[in-house]
Amino acid sequence: MNSNPPLMISVAGIRGIVGASLTPPVVARFAAAFARECGAGPIVVGRDARASGPLVYHAVAAGLRGAGRDVVDLGLATTPTTQVAVEHLGAAGGVIITASHNPAEWNALKFLSARGEFLGPAEGAAVRARFEADRDLWEGFDRLGGERAEEHALEWHLERVLALDVLDVEAVRKRALTVAVDGCSSVGGLAVPLLLQALGATVVELDCVPDGRFRRELEPLPEHLARLGRVTHESGADFGVALDPDADRAAFVDHRGQPLGEEYTLALGVQVALASKSGPVVTNLSTSRIVDSVCARAGVPLHRTPVGEAHVVAGMRARGAVVGGEGNGGVILPAAHYGRDGLVAVALVAQALAAPGATLRALADALPRYAMVKRKIARPEEPWEPQAARLRQGFRGYAVDDSDGLRFSRDEEWVHVRPSGTEPVLRLIAESPDEARTLALLELARLAL
Repeated sequence: MNSNPPLMISVAGIRGIVGASLTPPVVARFAAAFARECGAGPIVVGRDARASGPLVYHAVAAGLRGAGRDVVDLGLATTPTTQVAVEHLGAAGGVIITASHNPAEWNALKFLSARGEFLGPAEGAAVRARFEADRDLWEGFDRLGGERAEEHALEWHLERVLALDVLDVEAVRKRALTVAVDGCSSVGGLAVPLLLQALGATVVELDCVPDGRFRRELEPLPEHLARLGRVTHESGADFGVALDPDADRAAFVDHRGQPLGEEYTLALGVQVALASKSGPVVTNLSTSRIVDSVCARAGVPLHRTPVGEAHVVAGMRARGAVVGGEGNGGVILPAAHYGRDGLVAVALVAQALAAPGATLRALADALPRYAMVKRKIARPEEPWEPQAARLRQGFRGYAVDDSDGLRFSRDEEWVHVRPSGTEPVLRLIAESPDEARTLALLELARLAL
């Protein structure tokens, strides 16, 4: 793999290694290009706790102000908090400074529309074209934008979550949960304990100081949650929750400290949401069939989109979905806002445990079991098209979806191969009822590549 990957530009925004592909001039110019594509009004900026965050923020602010825009600085803020703030303020858009699950040397800009949603493909393409043209970006000295701080964004976010119809706050408070929170040394460590305390829970904190000194791998995958599991079990907590650096994803461990796997976050969230309101559900092509089962039991349709929050949100709006999200631990509940939200995921799980005697392990065990395995390999130099042709040959007899890489499905098994939009890799994901069969599917895909 290239040790110095180029700037990654996708529907998810732009990502790069700070000081290499992601430099202050690049950041400022992209921010200015984004500002020029927005309607009138201020632009909100929030960031996670990465060490490079202040530097990148100042470059973003310079680009926005240089393009004539007023900047509303949220400081440290989760991705969903920033999305809510854009809506609350009626802003022209927003910029979230976070590389999410990428390693500490990376950072990124995620662009939000005036609706507080990630830009769609056409909007993102317009920003990229303006950036690459490098013209009509800057204003003169007498038309530069201003800057102000905003300290109440998290309050607005918490108010929305606590006011959700699906949430019986008093019932959750009566349960008096104890919850261990792994804040990933970032903004989730600020937000999630406050939410849980408002729900009457006792919080056991692990890496909840947002100093950006990451003490585990950043994705909340089972293999990264040993410390959380230990703390959860030793403290006698009802469950534990781990966030990623920008807190739009959440993964859970049970009272014994055993990880459920991030795919269960969406399945449990959908189950709780559908118990309150029936309607369509939307997820992406790489999400577990556990959600198919939840929707079948509830008698509602499930629709799939390409991977990426913008694609899922567009599908949810088009279908009138009552809930949706992605299997990486991201729940989207339109009643709160159209964005993946770790706080919403935590609130829904707390609601599920409000029933007397309910445990997270029992809830998970009541769902069907599938063996999902995820791999990633360095993106080959060869173009995608011949690779795709070989994959099609290797999976003859399978139904094919080519809207995002290639997804092959048959009966209860599937395999999805796609170029990542956030890393210079190919992602290979497979699932079946049997682990040996799942591994065989992945090997078949790997050999075809």
